[in-house]
Amino acid sequence: MNKSFALSIIVIGTIVAVNLLAVKPHQTGLCLGETWAAQAIVPTDSQQLRKAAYLSPLPGDELDYYLKRHNLEDEGYEMVVAFAGGKRHEVVLDQNIPLWNVGEWNSHRREGTVIALDALGRTIVGVCRNDSITMGVRVDSTGNYVGDFRQNQATGHGAYTRTDGQGYYEGHWIDGQRDGFGLAVETATNGEMNLRAGIWHGNRFMGERMRYTTERIYGIDISRYQHGKGRKKFPIHWNRLRITHVGKRGNHNVSGIADYPVSFVYIKSTEGTTIRNQYFVADYRKARRQGIRTGAYHFWSVRRDGAEQAKYFIRNTLFCSGDLPPVLDIEPSDAQIRMMGGEERMFEHIRTWLRIVEHHVGVKPILYVNQRFVNNYLSKQTDLKRDYSVWIARYSEYKPDLRLTFWQLSSDGRVAGIQGDVDINVFNGYQSQFETFLEETCIQK
Repeated sequence: MNKSFALSIIVIGTIVAVNLLAVKPHQTGLCLGETWAAQAIVPTDSQQLRKAAYLSPLPGDELDYYLKRHNLEDEGYEMVVAFAGGKRHEVVLDQNIPLWNVGEWNSHRREGTVIALDALGRTIVGVCRNDSITMGVRVDSTGNYVGDFRQNQATGHGAYTRTDGQGYYEGHWIDGQRDGFGLAVETATNGEMNLRAGIWHGNRFMGERMRYTTERIYGIDISRYQHGKGRKKFPIHWNRLRITHVGKRGNHNVSGIADYPVSFVYIKSTEGTTIRNQYFVADYRKARRQGIRTGAYHFWSVRRDGAEQAKYFIRNTLFCSGDLPPVLDIEPSDAQIRMMGGEERMFEHIRTWLRIVEHHVGVKPILYVNQRFVNNYLSKQTDLKRDYSVWIARYSEYKPDLRLTFWQLSSDGRVAGIQGDVDINVFNGYQSQFETFLEETCIQK
């Protein structure tokens, strides 16, 4: 016998420990003993989905937000819905464990339920097939894993629950690490539980991998650069607009051939207090004439007062009923922020701009930012994150881990009817959510 005979003494203790975890979970629903209720079939009605969201240990708004913006087209959607309905991954183990299946014996090929140790000394109670553990439960002081195994490593589909009840992950594993699609419930630094559903690699959350289909809602944003540079001038053929390529930057998962209508367009109107887009008025009117939902954006300047910039934007921009909410494009460098007197001073001016523009148009503006600005600055402005919608520029195959309205996924897309590169954007949701967004947030004059 290779393993110490003392290992057999822990059999009863291990089974008792597992049963205690199953019967008295720290957080309801996140435990080995939670069964897959027969009635917890994936619901299809949106009202049922929202009701199901409140049956889990997560705050309801986290799941409600996810369910309102996804459907069966999205990878892992059914897993999230099942989680919302109370389902948890489990394995069924035989309670009878033969003594010769405890530890490892010379020349003995284990079959059935076994108790073994992995390379880190953690106890595994699992099902053996041809002397190899295929599924089971691994218990240690930090938490328990329930799912598939390969060579005593978590590999395949499985779930991990922290013993303190502050974290849960279900999804794909490779060699003991989260890898592939999965959903995680984690406690943030502020004590709130957050949901992360998407692709993981080497235990790191990469983000949701969006699949681009005709079901998505696409749009563009333009400025004077779409009309040419220098002496070369190009018209925009508004009656021919069609997105034919979503861009080369990032690995975009396109289903079939890209051929999408332009459902919305944002046009640059002003910058600072001295720069106007000479094509704004003409482009704005032509876009509306084609039935394209239209909005205007202002490019923020760290050199000018927030109130002055707001007044300049209002004075030089057209606003009509049904227009998309105005956008404040914020892209300063660290040096530029220091030039304005630091981030707190800058955000004072930004809030002033937002208040003045909202008062004029009657709806809250949208913040356009990049991922670096979110990480370094916006994440600390809790009121702005709470009160304003976000449009983010992130050129990656993975969707930003952020509550957002629009995602600018590339700057080098192609659009029939426009010469050169065009910024391609996608709405965070589908047609029904887009219609709700238009009803609730567009300008009403």
